[in-house]
Amino acid sequence: MRSLLSAAALASLIALPATSAFAFNAGTPPGVLSPDLSVVTHDTPDGSTITIPGESDQVRDYPLPAEFMPQVVSYASGEKAGTIIIDTISRHLYLIMGDGKALRYGVGVGRPGFEWAGVHYVTRKAEWPDWTPPSQMLKRQPGIPTHMAGGLDNPLGARALYLGSTLYRIHGTAEPWTIGQAVSSGCIRMRNEDVVDLFRRVPVGTKVVVM
Repeated sequence: MRSLLSAAALASLIALPATSAFAFNAGTPPGVLSPDLSVVTHDTPDGSTITIPGESDQVRDYPLPAEFMPQVVSYASGEKAGTIIIDTISRHLYLIMGDGKALRYGVGVGRPGFEWAGVHYVTRKAEWPDWTPPSQMLKRQPGIPTHMAGGLDNPLGARALYLGSTLYRIHGTAEPWTIGQAVSSGCIRMRNEDVVDLFRRVPVGTKVVVM
């Protein structure tokens, strides 16, 4: 499995403008979110279990450490409900719920030399996004494709949240073993199931704080 890491390390990360009223909603009816791959959502008390048909058993059944599984946690923050906070040290993404609570996900972050911090806003959202690596990446890794259509093999995964004019995104990955690791070129990566869940909870304009 570890040999697949280089493909996942190709992706990018995060960030967004403040949203207005935010209502934490753990329940969404089952639905098809892609013309090619059905994404079925089962409501649970702590969020949702999302299955993406087409992923291998190796990916679906990977034993992610409990601390990186989605869960509601106590989290003190001065940010408004609906804000995303990414802690690159602990490798967690927090979606602020208010009342001292947050929905926490595990993430993968930039490898040494590609760390960054700042405040941005989500300016675009895409389902099964195409991937066009920036010129800087093509120079560093001349063997990578100049463009890839969206799909399970695409390093941006099932969903992407674009952060303004930066090269960074919050996006999915079919390599769950990279969650909790510093492996990307600066992007924030999540399991495909988790980025689908986050995608449906936050609108364009969401504030993203990376620290």
